[in-house]
Amino acid sequence: MGSLMYGGAAASSSGASKAPQADLGLDSSGEKSFISFFKSMPEKPSATVRIFDRGDFYSAHGDDALFVATSVFKTSSVIKYLGGGSNALPSVTMTPSTAKTFLRDALTARQMRIEIWKGGGKRSNGWTLGTQASPGNLQGVEDLLFVHTDIASSPIVMAIKLRSIDGVPHIGAAFADATNRTLGVSEFADNDLFSNVESLLIQLGVKECLLAAEKNDPDADRLWRVVDRCGVIITERKKGEFTGANIEQDIDRLLLRDEGAPATLPELNLKQAMGAMNSLISYLGLLHDDTNFGQFRITTHDLSQFLRLDASAVRALSLFSEPGQGGGAGNRQLSVHGLLNKCKTAQGTRLLSQWLKQPLVNLHEIQKRHDLVEVFVDDAMTRQALQNDYLKLMPDLHRLSKKFQKGVATLEDVVRVYQAVLRLADLTQAIADTECSTPALRQNLDEVFVEPLREHDENLAKLVEMVEATLDLAELEHHNFVIKPDFDEKLRRIRDELDAVRDQLDEEHRSAGKELKLELDKKLHLENHSSYGWCMRVTRSEASALKGKRGYSEITTIKGGVYFTTAKIKDLDAEFQSLSSQYDTQQSGLAKNVVEIAASYCLPLEQLNVKLATLDVIVSFAHVSANAPEPYVRPVLHERSKAVGSSTGSAAAPLKAMQARHPVLEVQEDVSFIANDVEMVPDSSEFLVITGPNMGGKSTFIRQVGILALLAQSGCFIPAAAGAELPIFDCILARVGAGDSQLKGVSTFMQEMLELAQILRTATPDSLVLIDELGRGTSTYDGFGIAYAASEWMATKVRCKTLFASHFAEITSLADQLAHVKNLHVAAHVSSKTGQGAGKQDRDITLLYKVKEGISDRSYGIHVAELAGFPPSVIRLAKRKAEELEDYASDDEDEGEHGAALDMPQPAIDKGTALVEEFLAEWAKRSAKRPKSGAEGEGDAEGELEELRKVTEEYRERIEKDPWAQRVLASF
Repeated sequence: MGSLMYGGAAASSSGASKAPQADLGLDSSGEKSFISFFKSMPEKPSATVRIFDRGDFYSAHGDDALFVATSVFKTSSVIKYLGGGSNALPSVTMTPSTAKTFLRDALTARQMRIEIWKGGGKRSNGWTLGTQASPGNLQGVEDLLFVHTDIASSPIVMAIKLRSIDGVPHIGAAFADATNRTLGVSEFADNDLFSNVESLLIQLGVKECLLAAEKNDPDADRLWRVVDRCGVIITERKKGEFTGANIEQDIDRLLLRDEGAPATLPELNLKQAMGAMNSLISYLGLLHDDTNFGQFRITTHDLSQFLRLDASAVRALSLFSEPGQGGGAGNRQLSVHGLLNKCKTAQGTRLLSQWLKQPLVNLHEIQKRHDLVEVFVDDAMTRQALQNDYLKLMPDLHRLSKKFQKGVATLEDVVRVYQAVLRLADLTQAIADTECSTPALRQNLDEVFVEPLREHDENLAKLVEMVEATLDLAELEHHNFVIKPDFDEKLRRIRDELDAVRDQLDEEHRSAGKELKLELDKKLHLENHSSYGWCMRVTRSEASALKGKRGYSEITTIKGGVYFTTAKIKDLDAEFQSLSSQYDTQQSGLAKNVVEIAASYCLPLEQLNVKLATLDVIVSFAHVSANAPEPYVRPVLHERSKAVGSSTGSAAAPLKAMQARHPVLEVQEDVSFIANDVEMVPDSSEFLVITGPNMGGKSTFIRQVGILALLAQSGCFIPAAAGAELPIFDCILARVGAGDSQLKGVSTFMQEMLELAQILRTATPDSLVLIDELGRGTSTYDGFGIAYAASEWMATKVRCKTLFASHFAEITSLADQLAHVKNLHVAAHVSSKTGQGAGKQDRDITLLYKVKEGISDRSYGIHVAELAGFPPSVIRLAKRKAEELEDYASDDEDEGEHGAALDMPQPAIDKGTALVEEFLAEWAKRSAKRPKSGAEGEGDAEGELEELRKVTEEYRERIEKDPWAQRVLASF
């Protein structure tokens, strides 16, 4: 089989015959037949799980059974076997609820495809593929798996058509959000690293990508690798599907009528994107479902409308929980999305995810969001009331609209919409009553929420009237969703007849009570039994009252008593059941009409849904900002612009955030977070080089700057002191952490180089670049060379705001050459150990997690190893070897051109050489002035050495600031 091997241990084939046998209700021949069928099934696509619907339960077989056993039951003991010997087939059975939970997890958290096979029964050849689904296409399983479960994010599936024009890759992309009934297209030229494709996948949150099968095409191979690196599941499709021959007709059938005639749509002029759209529509089967017709909108996605992120930045900033982390509160807090998600509605959670993937670059739109957040930060009472009294009770109106459109909605769904609309007036009034500190804030609040919500309330008033006129609202307390009897003449007549029959049953009950001399409702009960219909019951202790009484027929005797009836009750029961059937039929027809009327309100309901989602996210931002350990502040944002009077092209706006914090780390238990200032000013500190000990906080510092920028442009306040200023960035690019992709055929170092190449090719003066520990995956000299060359390129050619954390202290020499480069270091308190046997490596180090100006030339890696709990013998050996290498390096430095110091950049060598020559000249001059002694007029050796010590002390400060001179003169 072509599926992934999921892990877990199965019994060996030799011992399988002794393993417990699976009970699937099959005889021996049935088991053999199914095993034969299973092994002849078509090969599964990668990352696919296949299960079988057997009516009352589900089963999985082969490696899927091993996967289910380890991931669901957490034990291999649940594995049973079909057949015996070498043909034994591992099998696992699941209840329907367990199977559905497993399938939901496979689709959403694990990003896998699923197949559900049905109809086999006892015939092995009767199985057919009933349902397929993938992370980007949940349509076939929404009603099966997500009826009572909110979909946390809209599943987006994309198709990409690649074409090379004059050696330049051109991309035509089409995407579909079946949940929100949206089609989209985008078409653009890209570089050979497909940076634009990566940004598009991240901005849209694509779950699945359709790619044409290409052979021996280097561009196609690179495209596949980029899509895979973004964590998107790839589905291979035939190349012939990516043509747009009949696409105009297909689009016409799918689009809403108000979208205009297809011939007038600008999207149809994007021929390459339309070819991708053809493959997408075919894959999703949109034309096979009549309920899709006239329901979709089409848009063009412009990458430049939003801040762009690369896949490494998404991971580095911990925007979302990693797959498999689970949904516990603790794990949710480990991501930016989890921290900010105080949303009370499913639609709010989905929109929050979209906003984090698509931060804004338009200053006016960002400020509008900040205005709204400020209003609800200042008014805590309104904020809490909106969350707990209104938003918490709002259903997912978009999901309900889809049920109406597909014709599967019920009266209960109508009631849920009705109850939501009823709350709308009070919700709107609560927002209108919110206190605003300025007229501008009031105007923005009214424009964004108050006026639109009042308009929605008016548009849906007729829906409320219809529900109140047709539904029996008194029955809602009993969870009964029925039509009012008075609404329809025929329904009222049947209801009257049912009431008359019910009165006669009560009369017969009273008559029997008198005759049997039994107290009603205590000893003699009248019941509408699910099996026997209307009948009477007495307790077993009172059953003797029936003896010798004519006209009473015993039905059955159970622990609860004796059921019996009379001829009159039998006739009344038959009449009651007949009338009830007529009533239900009439009720069903009327209910269908009510649902159809409610379905005509789908468009205003979906528009209201968007507004509620926006309110939910804004209030969530305000909640997090106000309730952080230290409240967040509103940042001042500067429009992107070029530096005035500068030819460098660097962005002119500064980035200043005093007492900035990492929002995710500061809320972790047992963490006392140390805030740090960050200041990146054009022409003085726009490129920051951060050095310092391992575990000292370098990575946290550069990550938190990236999160500050992303939060600000998403519309949220930021964790810093008042007065924070930030520019608007066009993209955030990161090379942080050693992301190991060896399972995908990419080494750690190659992955690092791919990410760095992406940055060098993509960054602009308006970008924010985060680089951490570059060059660790190769030799020290090669790593340093790459790190230095990349940092110099970024600092001189691109001139964007960059934070460069490194253990290569030599990179700090950039600050001596370029005025806009500034050195920072994470502080550590060092005290040397004394006593017999203490060496160079024996120090006590206290990490302070404070970022200060200046250079740190040590990483203290052995100290970190001690903190990690290395055995003492290993630590001692590490210290001894480190000292030997230090001595060896010192010897090499004395050898001139063979020393490691000569591997530094030429400007640094030239500067250091001048300092060394000045030092030696000064020593020589002073030595020449000393009186000579001895027969040959030789100098006094002790006196010259003393002179050398004096000169060394005078030059010590300058030498310590120059790495090259420091190495050459180390022996002095």
